[in-house]
Amino acid sequence: MSKGTINVSVENIFPLIKKFLYSDHEIFLRELISNATDATLKLKHLVNIGEAKGVEYGNPIIEVKLDKDKKELRIIDQGIGMSEEEVQKYINEIAFSGAEEFLEKYKDKNSKDAGIIGHFGLGFYSAFMVAEKVEILTKSYTDAPAVKWTCDGSPEFTLEEIDKKERGTEIVLHIAEDSTEFLEESRIRELLIKYNKFMPVPIKFGTRTEYLPKPEDAKEEDPAPTKEVDDIINNPYPAWTKQPSELEDKDYTDFYRELYPMQFEEPLFHIHLNVDYPFNLTGILFFPKLSNDMSIQKDRIQLYQNQVFVTDNVEGIVPEFLTLLRGVIDSPDIPLNVSRSYLQADGAVKKISGYITRKVADKLKSLFNNNRKDFENKWNDIKVVIEYGMLTEEKFFDKAKDFALYPTVDDAYFTFSELKEKVKTLQTDKDEKLILLYASDKEAQHSYIQDAKDKGYEVLLLDSPIVPHLIQKIESTEEKISFVRVDSDHIDNLIKKDDEQLSKLTDEEKNNLKQYIEGIVPKEKFTVQMEAMDSGANPFIITEPEFMRRMKDMQRTGGGGMFMGDFPEMYNLIVNTNHELASEILNSKTDKKRERLINQALDLAKLSKNLLKGEDLTAFIKRSYEMIK
Repeated sequence: MSKGTINVSVENIFPLIKKFLYSDHEIFLRELISNATDATLKLKHLVNIGEAKGVEYGNPIIEVKLDKDKKELRIIDQGIGMSEEEVQKYINEIAFSGAEEFLEKYKDKNSKDAGIIGHFGLGFYSAFMVAEKVEILTKSYTDAPAVKWTCDGSPEFTLEEIDKKERGTEIVLHIAEDSTEFLEESRIRELLIKYNKFMPVPIKFGTRTEYLPKPEDAKEEDPAPTKEVDDIINNPYPAWTKQPSELEDKDYTDFYRELYPMQFEEPLFHIHLNVDYPFNLTGILFFPKLSNDMSIQKDRIQLYQNQVFVTDNVEGIVPEFLTLLRGVIDSPDIPLNVSRSYLQADGAVKKISGYITRKVADKLKSLFNNNRKDFENKWNDIKVVIEYGMLTEEKFFDKAKDFALYPTVDDAYFTFSELKEKVKTLQTDKDEKLILLYASDKEAQHSYIQDAKDKGYEVLLLDSPIVPHLIQKIESTEEKISFVRVDSDHIDNLIKKDDEQLSKLTDEEKNNLKQYIEGIVPKEKFTVQMEAMDSGANPFIITEPEFMRRMKDMQRTGGGGMFMGDFPEMYNLIVNTNHELASEILNSKTDKKRERLINQALDLAKLSKNLLKGEDLTAFIKRSYEMIK
């Protein structure tokens, strides 16, 4: 037996590992199983290239054993193992990465195909975050004697030969008193599923009962026979590791269920990522049905590195608008910090992000071209992602012109170029500007929509939360185009033509009428405007100026006018001077009758705008009943 001191450049590396290297102690299991996987895949690679002569690779597994009474947790592999010299080199010289040396040594023999996970050589020492003593029992695939390494968390270790017949490595963790949670079977199973669910080598954790078919001569009341089988907790061959040609739609749906077992709705469609130049990246992204509440949708894409789970926070590598999707991205080229906990800034990340954006745009265009009707049917469930992407990613904005849809209140769908062609004749104003009318709520804005439709105008239905920002961007990139919400002014002012209506009232009569109305309506909420409109148009119309309302909407969803969100609600009260009610108000014999007519017309306008509530609604109902007695 030999003794020695671990070769480190600080007096005691272990407190630093515990405190700084890994922010979350639970990842020790991920690191140890990653090492076991590396050891197994290294052996497979050496067998495949003829370097491990006389060695049978077989069907190796990684086994995790728990002994609560002895306070031991064991990770056992059947991989390449280590000789005494290799233990000295890879364990006692911290941060000398065996994985990196292996890749360098065999770089000309397709070692990238080996799928080696490790990079930093520090993963093993994460064991000391939860263990007061760690043992390594290992036997190399060569004829070298088996050895046992023992360390109690200080820089001192012992190394001795042992009698171990089986090839591979067994790590024994003697769990510390402050980490007894890792002696619970449920906790270990939780971590295995979280971090190692798709590791490329089968992982056994205990056994499970499997029910067998009943014999033909069995009675109905006889219990089904059972047998105990290894409980393999992972899927070594997840869908993203296969070629798209090997998979059918059902395979993708089954994989979605595997990723999100509590998600009951099926995804709308998927995008299979598969690229090997100028970087390696595979993955599958799913478009789920999305609500307009973007804040609760994010962080559902899982990031893997060589099938090892890293994080579900993929900001940086996945464009922000695609964080609303679900699925998996796996790349050995994603730069991680030394503890594999988060992304490091790197030029490759931008390239990967750009590739994903392009791939998603190409897929959406393909879906639109191949089955437009189906794409239209799914539009309401995917529009938030597409509109968000158009707003935040310039390259996606350009590509989205080919498939982004603009639905109308009558459920017709147009691309932007189709829309412009459709409405240009009727909806071009006197200044040659194309006016695109839109509503955000078909029910609440029904009367305004109907007025526009009566003129033959198309009204878009744009109701996602980022619409104010998006239309602002479109207006800045398109010449002589303006989006105008259908309730922002009366219909004749929304699209101004050369012909103007003449008022039946004289200027003096209009001034008197305005004074009567201003004496009753609250000035702090309404600005009264006299307008000559068709006599059949409503006598009172409440509108909210486009600019002010848009800025307030943008403020509520982030960005836009700095203080608009704090402004009081202000509306225009437009009075149709050509309606017979205007003359009736002017010619009322008593102030009481005039006040009642103005209040009734105002409340009807407020009702149309969905502004009549509380005491005002109660008073309106009472007044209405009195008027029909």
